[in-house]
Amino acid sequence: MPMAARPGLIPVFLKERIQGLPENPGVYFFKDRQGKPLYIGKARSIRKRVSSHFRFFGESFSKEGKMLRETRRIDFLETPTEAEALLLEASLIKEHQPKFNQELKDDKSYPFLKITSETYPRLVVVRGRKPDGSKYFGPYTSAHLLRRAVSMLRRFFPMRTCQPMPEKVCLMFHIHQCHGPCEKRIDRRAYLEIVKELELFLEGRRDALIRNLAKRMKACSERREYEKAKALYDEIQALSSVPQGLPGRLEAGKVLEAARAALGLSRPPFRIEAFDISNIAGQEAVGSLVVFDGGKPVKSEYRRFRIKTVKAIDDYEMMREVVRRRYTRLLSEKRELPDLVVIDGGKGHLAAAKGELDVLNLDDLPVISIAKQHEILFKPGRDAGIVLPQNSPVLQLIQHLRDEAHRFAISYHRRLHRKEAFLK
Repeated sequence: MPMAARPGLIPVFLKERIQGLPENPGVYFFKDRQGKPLYIGKARSIRKRVSSHFRFFGESFSKEGKMLRETRRIDFLETPTEAEALLLEASLIKEHQPKFNQELKDDKSYPFLKITSETYPRLVVVRGRKPDGSKYFGPYTSAHLLRRAVSMLRRFFPMRTCQPMPEKVCLMFHIHQCHGPCEKRIDRRAYLEIVKELELFLEGRRDALIRNLAKRMKACSERREYEKAKALYDEIQALSSVPQGLPGRLEAGKVLEAARAALGLSRPPFRIEAFDISNIAGQEAVGSLVVFDGGKPVKSEYRRFRIKTVKAIDDYEMMREVVRRRYTRLLSEKRELPDLVVIDGGKGHLAAAKGELDVLNLDDLPVISIAKQHEILFKPGRDAGIVLPQNSPVLQLIQHLRDEAHRFAISYHRRLHRKEAFLK
């Protein structure tokens, strides 16, 4: 029996993260301080499965206890079914090679997906790999779920299942899960195109797959093969409706890595907090905070601040108050700090925010500002601004944060203003 964790030892920010996890199928990530995956798993209910790991929190002798001791972030990707989570889990483990997933590496007791090296290849579930010229994907953690996943894959990528190949089409042809190569209903070149698309899917390269299908659809349309073009269009729509997961996550990761380089940060800014002040003629001054995680907004963590200590029209003092209140609270509650703070404004707003962070002994917390006039970024200790091209994904991410903080502040200001007008 595993030792029960003492709840008081679990950091507050991890408890809050678990409470915010969905109860849907998907893949979850335990990450270290640098955002590198320590462990990747799949689940029928992400929240329940992640919670179950914390039975081992505080153990020094178990693998899970050691993993939890290094965990600083928990992320997730939702999928429509647990079977699809299984496929995504395997591709992510293969790419990232988390050190606490190593028991899956080359273990012959786990099932694999195999695309055979036959003239018309088949997709089959096997145990272990052989040097037979076939392509293998995996390993996967559940043979039962893998068989369910294969049923889904055959609807998207119709391939033969029979062995040996018969002389007449079978039931799979009639239910549209095989194109009938046995009766030459499809030529080998077109059949291998389907095999290539399946490989792209299993590798997690959804974008490349959809581009390939779109190219084929256009060619069919130009040849006036409208029925084939419509079938390809339906396949694109079906694949696009499945949460993409890996490609989208990789793209976000590239942008955050680019932000690390462009802004001179020690690590990619997975968690970013942005501040804005809304102050119209000194009335009902408010501040706003928005939070982005992995390049996406986390609206449940947005916060509004009604300015309490500043009576005059002084944006700098208001910024100081909001920053002071936010990080005083995070420190007192021992919650997770962001990887980057973004301030809406120029050098003066930046200096105000940086001064409060220094007072709180958070002088190593990265902070930048973005000036509206020319979209220039400023960093403490650097006289010249950072000018990025207008099409830079890094600049667009910072602009998105700034605009979202501004929108959130304005909406709160207007609400207070309407309330004040009503009371009059």
